[in-house]
Amino acid sequence: MLRRVADILGMIKFSHTLFALPFALFGAALAAHGSDGWRGRPVDWLGIVLCMTTARSAAMAFNRLVDRKIDAINARTASRHLPSGMLSVASVALFTVVSSIGFIASTTLFLPNFWPLALAVPVLLWLLGYSYAKRFTSLAHVWLGVALSLAPVCAWVALRASIAWPPVWLGLAVLTWVTGFDVIYACQDESFDRSHGLHSIPARLGTAGALRFAAICHGLTVLLLVLLGLSYPLGTLYFAGVGVVALLLIYEHSIVRPDDLARVNVAFFQVNIAISLGLLVVGVADLLIHGH
Repeated sequence: MLRRVADILGMIKFSHTLFALPFALFGAALAAHGSDGWRGRPVDWLGIVLCMTTARSAAMAFNRLVDRKIDAINARTASRHLPSGMLSVASVALFTVVSSIGFIASTTLFLPNFWPLALAVPVLLWLLGYSYAKRFTSLAHVWLGVALSLAPVCAWVALRASIAWPPVWLGLAVLTWVTGFDVIYACQDESFDRSHGLHSIPARLGTAGALRFAAICHGLTVLLLVLLGLSYPLGTLYFAGVGVVALLLIYEHSIVRPDDLARVNVAFFQVNIAISLGLLVVGVADLLIHGH
C-alpha cells in the first residue's frame, strides 16, 4: 500500500505542488492582512491548502489518464507510471475521483463563505479540461496558466467573498509565468507534437520562436508583479524580491537555447520553485514588517 501511494504521488509529481501552492498562500495572506491586522481562522488556511492540493492532484491524475496512449509512444514519457504498467487505469481513475470529491468537500467544510463551493465545479472542470487542450489549440499553455492563476484569486475570494485588483494582478502574473515556463518545457516535444498532430507553441513557432514567446511572457510577469506591489500597496522588501525574480527569470532563459535543451529540467523545476517560494517569503515578510 505504501508503495502504491508513493507511485501515485510520483505519477502526479506531488512535489510540483510547490509551483502553485505558494501563490495560493500569498493570495490568502494578502486577503487576510489589512489595516485592522490579520483576519481569518487557522482552519481557513487549512482549507486553502487542502483545496489546492486536492484540485491539483485530481487534475494531474486525470491528465495522466487522458494522455496515457500519447505518453506510451513518446520516448520521453514512455516510462511514466501508466504506460509502463506501474499503475493501473482503475487505480488512477479512483484516485482522480477521490481527489475531486476531496476538493469539493474542502470548500464546504473548511472555508468561511459560500463562494468556494459555488465555484468548485466550474473550477474543477477548467482544471480537468486542460488535459484535452493540446488536441485542438496551441494555446494549451495559456489554459494551464489560467488554471494555476486561479489559486491566488480563489484564495482571496475564499477569505473575503469579494474580488479586488491585488489578487487579479497576482493571478495574471502567475498566468504569464506558468505559460512561459510550460512553453519552455514543451520545447522538448516540438518534433513529436508536430508529427502527431498535437498543438503547442513550439510546434507552431519552432523552438526559437517559442523561447522568444516565453521570454515575452516572463517580461509581463515582472511587470504584473510590480503592479501588484503598487496596487496593494507593498513595501521595499517585496519590490526587492521582484527584482530577484526578474534575475532568476533571466537566468532561466540564459540556460535554455534552441540548440541546447539539456538544462530544461533545471529551468523548469529548480528555478521556478525558487521563484514561487521566494516570492511567498518576501511577500509575507513585507506584510509582517509594514502596516498597510
